[in-house]
Amino acid sequence: MRKRTGRYALWLGLLALPASAQSVDPAAQPVQADAAVAPDAVPATVVVEGRRPGPGVWKVSKGGHVMWVFGTYAPLPLKMQWDASRVERLVAKSQEVLTPPVAKAHIGFFRGLTALPSLIGIKRNPDDAVLRDVVPSDVYARWTVLKAKYIGDDDGVEHYRPVFAGEELLLAGLKKSGLSYGGDVMDTIEDIAKKNKVKLSDSGYDVMLDDPRKLVRDFKNSQVDDLVCFTRTLDSLDVDLETMRVRANAWANGDIAQIRGMNFAERRDACLDAVLNSSIAKDAAALRQTRERLRLAWLRTAEKALADNASTFAVLEIQDILGPASYLSALQSRGYAVESPR
Repeated sequence: MRKRTGRYALWLGLLALPASAQSVDPAAQPVQADAAVAPDAVPATVVVEGRRPGPGVWKVSKGGHVMWVFGTYAPLPLKMQWDASRVERLVAKSQEVLTPPVAKAHIGFFRGLTALPSLIGIKRNPDDAVLRDVVPSDVYARWTVLKAKYIGDDDGVEHYRPVFAGEELLLAGLKKSGLSYGGDVMDTIEDIAKKNKVKLSDSGYDVMLDDPRKLVRDFKNSQVDDLVCFTRTLDSLDVDLETMRVRANAWANGDIAQIRGMNFAERRDACLDAVLNSSIAKDAAALRQTRERLRLAWLRTAEKALADNASTFAVLEIQDILGPASYLSALQSRGYAVESPR
């Protein structure tokens, strides 16, 4: 999101896309390279356009206090305009808006500047290796087919680590599918809150990094076991893109029944784990525990807001509402009433 990127941990920011990308049910059959359709094939599902309402909101309540929870999704249709009128009414009558939980690193302005030069080349393989050198030949063969289909002749990506090469492939596929990652929905909610003078509150937590420059340097010089992430991206990319189109349409149209029926198994876990379980994270427990700490930080912030305010508006990624580790289920287990939109 354009308004908060400067507050993310420098190197964690580079992993933002893998942390957001979503995939199809893992039980789905992988798409093999020889089954790839022609580069100019029309997507099976046409993404929606025009003004769309998005999903309804969940209601969390206790003792006369209420929290309205809105679920975001990415990627969304490029040509969709979100109708925020319903959300605007709820935000306007609330005392506080909780933004989605993110891990932030406050390392100081000057320390951040000294770390910036070390970020150059972080996406590249150590020792200037290319993808052909670091992945099995059969995996590389699948990569060349999909690269030709979605990326084209750009050879610069051949020097990327598998986790980043896979991300470039996914982004190119999204563009051809009429989808895009972006912060337009969250930016609109923030603008509504500011216009109505409603307090905006972070719901995440601070990551303490003693030496971010060393962390980046170690990452650049070390091997990362990201083959699982890369292979999963290649095996299911076409299926994943179709699933994303279906999900994007369901979100745009506010089809809660269809959204609820979707499996939110995450490709992101394999990609994020490739980094968080790597050798550079051995001494950084805060990095390895990011996901659980984010969940606990949000729950703590949400309960405080519910106690302090008559009305609160909160924003979560929709998989954190409906997924197996649902934040709202956790609130329900603590005695709060939770009502889903129809």
